[in-house]
Amino acid sequence: MKRFSISLALIAGLSGLGPLAAQDNNPYLSVQLEMKRAIKLGNQYLKSQQHADGYWGDPTIPAFTALSLSAAVRDPGLDRSKPLPDWVQKGYTWLLGQQKDDGGIYGKGLATYNTSTSIMALLARGEKADEPALLKARAFLVNQQTDWGTRDETDNKYDGGIGYGGTYAHSDLSNMHLALEALYHSRAVATDSGQGKQPELDWSAALAFVSRCQNLEETNDQSWASNDKDNKGGFVYFPGDTKAGEQELPDGRTALRSYGSMSYAGLLSLVYADLDESDPRVAAVLKWLGNNYTLKENPGLGEQGLYYYYHAMAKSLAAAGVENLPVGDGKTADWRRDLATRLVSSQREDGSWLNANSRWWENDPVLVTAYAVLTLEQINSTLPQ
Repeated sequence: MKRFSISLALIAGLSGLGPLAAQDNNPYLSVQLEMKRAIKLGNQYLKSQQHADGYWGDPTIPAFTALSLSAAVRDPGLDRSKPLPDWVQKGYTWLLGQQKDDGGIYGKGLATYNTSTSIMALLARGEKADEPALLKARAFLVNQQTDWGTRDETDNKYDGGIGYGGTYAHSDLSNMHLALEALYHSRAVATDSGQGKQPELDWSAALAFVSRCQNLEETNDQSWASNDKDNKGGFVYFPGDTKAGEQELPDGRTALRSYGSMSYAGLLSLVYADLDESDPRVAAVLKWLGNNYTLKENPGLGEQGLYYYYHAMAKSLAAAGVENLPVGDGKTADWRRDLATRLVSSQREDGSWLNANSRWWENDPVLVTAYAVLTLEQINSTLPQ
């Protein structure tokens, strides 16, 4: 790795080269063909699950529709020189109809999650006509950034972060990394749209919040942070809280356990904050991720949030330019091949995917299939075409 770079090709599903240059003899050709077939079948399944009004899943959760639309338009088999299919256009019409007066795109709640995924879907479509709605949604996310206590100072542990919004009182890394993703990739639209000066996130405060979610005593000013060998460098859900439980240390202290999905979310957030591998926070999380590399589970949570974990893994390692992840003892993991193989082999006959564990809605085949298809599309976009 030299320095991290993020291409909109990774988001829009265009055929950018990514970190691997085109090769005369493509060692990924076989798995790539399998991925494209799995993507096609997955999108066919999603198409079959679209409601007559244009949405997917629960209409009060537009994220289901946004993720399904992103999967559809990022399909490498879709001819983008032609107008999008009517069923896809219908989905976008429904999605835009969910935008509220405050700019957010949501139903009854979970405003950040729904708006962030909707922005990514609009970016994937890439139509000029979407820019006014996109900018309103972007401004909504910026306004969700927490600043309690003294203004413009990160004197509260939640300051700089973004949470679910509404009745949820605190910031968290899950919503934060999705918001950062949407804001980072929509920055060019905000700059070049000709719609005047647009609000911008306080990225310094955002980095402060993200740092407070990491088990790294050197850069985390919170007393709970631990440098113990099992947790150093990994991330938790929000400062002082983890979904993976606690761990008693030999010296009598209690550590909050780092876990997989939030550690990938943390890496992606650091990349969006323009940090490179020379920063101790990046180096530490990459080491933790390598030491805990697995596709059998979401480390620290078992099968809970497994497909969310896969999706976060693909996005963060691709954005960070990691070709092969060091996993200790001089070994590396070809995470693209490993993850693609895992997903292709777990696809069901009807083209869908499903997690037997229902945590975080992963017993919903629409949501899980969208995650799986997007993960494969992310991998495919970084391989030789």
